[in-house]
Amino acid sequence: MFEKGDYVVYGQNGVCQVEGITCLDMEGIDKEREYYILSPVNSTTSTMYCPLDNDRIVLRRILTSEEAWKLIDEIPEIEQLGVINEKLRESEYKQSMRTCDSKEWIRIIKTLYLRKRERLAQGKKITTTDERYLKMAEDNLYSELSIAIGKEKSEMEDVITERVNLLSEINAES
Repeated sequence: MFEKGDYVVYGQNGVCQVEGITCLDMEGIDKEREYYILSPVNSTTSTMYCPLDNDRIVLRRILTSEEAWKLIDEIPEIEQLGVINEKLRESEYKQSMRTCDSKEWIRIIKTLYLRKRERLAQGKKITTTDERYLKMAEDNLYSELSIAIGKEKSEMEDVITERVNLLSEINAES
């Protein structure tokens, strides 16, 4: 059970802060059922309600600082997404996002960062789909890491970009 002030990842909504627990007084809803009141960290105007007994949408505690640094250190070993069929590319992205797993977000970021670099080298732009999923994965990952480690979101972006750049330079040399 989460407490007021805890940070959680709630489905594809990303990182949210638990504002409290309440029962909703709305027509057609069990008035005894308890809900977490969640505020997404990337939106100051949204509030969401998640049933305490929710078993459909992933709701998990964010990484600890130690887990976050360990994940960052593992970036070189984390595989890119294995998109074999271009027609299924978006489906692969969706599936990875739905897991709400930080490693999956890194896989998306690595895949799309390197794909973007390849496309630019060919004189092509990044596709709208790629751009959308890259932004979602980056927002979710950088928000979680910044809260876990206690650094600004932009600092976390720099750390991850540096790791992915270093990896792509190593791959280019081999």
